[in-house]
Amino acid sequence: MRTRQAGESALLLLDAVDLLERAGISYAVVGAMAAAVHGVVRASMDADAVILLPAHRAAELERECRAAGFISEVRHGDPDDPIGAVLCLSDEFGNRVDLLLGLRGLGADAYSRATVIPFQDSQLRVVGREDFIAMKLFAHGPQDLIDAEHALLAAGDVPDLKLLRKLAAAYGPETLAALERVLAR
Repeated sequence: MRTRQAGESALLLLDAVDLLERAGISYAVVGAMAAAVHGVVRASMDADAVILLPAHRAAELERECRAAGFISEVRHGDPDDPIGAVLCLSDEFGNRVDLLLGLRGLGADAYSRATVIPFQDSQLRVVGREDFIAMKLFAHGPQDLIDAEHALLAAGDVPDLKLLRKLAAAYGPETLAALERVLAR
């Protein structure tokens, strides 16, 4: 493990990514780290990624994580929850990584659109800007809406609006309507 103290969840994420890559599991960093890449800097004590793995394989991945030295727990969502399951990874210092096993509305092609960024002599795959914005609009909390708006403005260029509308529509009509409201401002 790379971590040596509390406050190093990003380093714990690198260890998790190493394991995911060895297992051939696609991932994309989301949450505060993705927000920072897309121009929205805010603090977070954990790191998050969405992974392309069916929820029924969570126990298998959890065993692999424990064997690699992670403290781990699988939490399954309710039938109405847009996240099938979360594999919560931590270490002895309290650093934490949440691996979201799927997100209803997020297509498998999102992983191929992920942006590769250098980080600590490694590379991380971060959810692409259009996918990030659509995910934030779907989450629809006050901070999520602010994050989506800032991500639209921060890059300075116009996102792929056709793709963005398609992605928002995949999350449902409410998300598409939220996108149109944000774009109208």
